[in-house]
Amino acid sequence: MKNKTDVSEFLAGLDHPLKAEIETVRAIILGSDPGITELVKWNAPSFFFKDDFATFNLRPMDAVQVIFHKGAKVRDNETTVADIADPSGLLRWLAKDRGVVTFTGMDDIRSKEAALADLVRQWIGHM
Repeated sequence: MKNKTDVSEFLAGLDHPLKAEIETVRAIILGSDPGITELVKWNAPSFFFKDDFATFNLRPMDAVQVIFHKGAKVRDNETTVADIADPSGLLRWLAKDRGVVTFTGMDDIRSKEAALADLVRQWIGHM
């Protein structure tokens, strides 16, 4: 497992037009709970709390995306839409156990910062 330094090194070498936005989302996620750690997995920064729970999708060049999941293996106790209160509509469900959050720029991130931190706390509460 790679550590925080490795994620910093990975991001230092990242060529992405929304690199500052990625760093901001990273800081929000890490600041959501002191038990959250990070590593580079699937060639992107990924977040861990008892198991992997979120990973950046770095392919889009015009948006910042974070995929929320419950690790790579399907489990009986999957988090579903019924488990997450999302009044801001931040999370778009991709399947019954995973969703994506998309930000279009820094203003979008800043306006949804509290909603993202709340979503992270709810998600890891089901880990």
